[in-house]
Parts: sequence; structure tokens; C-alpha cells
Amino acid sequence: MSDAVDAIIGQWVAERPDLEDDLWPVQVLGRLQRLGRVLDKEFRAFAAQRGLELGEVDVLTTLQRSGPPYALPAGALLKAAMVTSGAITNRIDRMEAKGLVERVREESGGDRRTVRIRLTEHGHEVTRAYMADHLANEARMLGPLGREESERLAGSLRALLVSLGDTSIG
Repeated sequence: MSDAVDAIIGQWVAERPDLEDDLWPVQVLGRLQRLGRVLDKEFRAFAAQRGLELGEVDVLTTLQRSGPPYALPAGALLKAAMVTSGAITNRIDRMEAKGLVERVREESGGDRRTVRIRLTEHGHEVTRAYMADHLANEARMLGPLGREESERLAGSLRALLVSLGDTSIG
């Protein structure tokens, strides 16, 4: 079985036979790059089928996994989402209009300018339902590999990410 990366490597070997022994990184990195695009498209479509944008899912799941009280300052969401402050504000505005989150001002002794973004009960319900479906969808996508091979791949990818300095979520 061959794929687009095999075709690309074949073209390079035909064009520059002197590079054949040096093309080995493309076997992995070319596939990871293409896989990233495919997965992004899959995840966006999956979210859209549920009336959500992928950025909204990011906020919902970040708040849910933060634990009680399921609220974070907008700056923490900004850091986790790696978007501009204007983009996170627009995202939160849309989510607030959908009843998924609410803005809550600090009350006890804190700086009243500090606003936390908190999941609403509706946001919790949407996130719980989404995650159950999302995990089943991810298992479906990894079906051709199976769990054991997926776990080996996860270990290899972890080692690569750590070696490149990607060790935090924020």
C-alpha cells in the first residue's frame, strides 16, 4: 500500500537521486504534516455536526477539565487556545450567546476587574455529550491501528514532542 508521501518521495528520487538516502525524515514528518491537515478537517466537521466550532470545543473542554468551579480567567483560555485576545473575546461572546459559558466577576477580596469564564449547566451537558461522541470518533479513526499499536505510536510521538520542547499545554 502506498500513499501520497510515497509518491512525493518517488518524485524526489527521480528528480534528485542523490537525495534518496536523505529523504527518510519525509517518511514520518511528511505524513505527520498531512495527517495534521486531515485530522483538523475531520475534527472541524465533527464539531460542526454538533453546532460547534472547533475553537468553542477547545474552550468547553479546557473549562471542563479544569475541574470545579469550571471557571478560568480569559487570559488562561487565551494562553491555552494560542489565539489573539480579540479572537478569544469573540469566541467567548458567541459561546455566551449560545448559553455555554458565562462571565463571572471576582467577588471576594479579589480584583473586581478579574473576569472568569465559567461553564453553564448547558455548557456542561454539551461538553459531556461531545466528549463521549468525540472519544468514540477518535477510536474509530484509530481503528486500523488497534489499541496496542496506537499506544506504541503515542509513546513515539510523545518522545518526539518532548525532544522538541513541547511539554506543556499552555
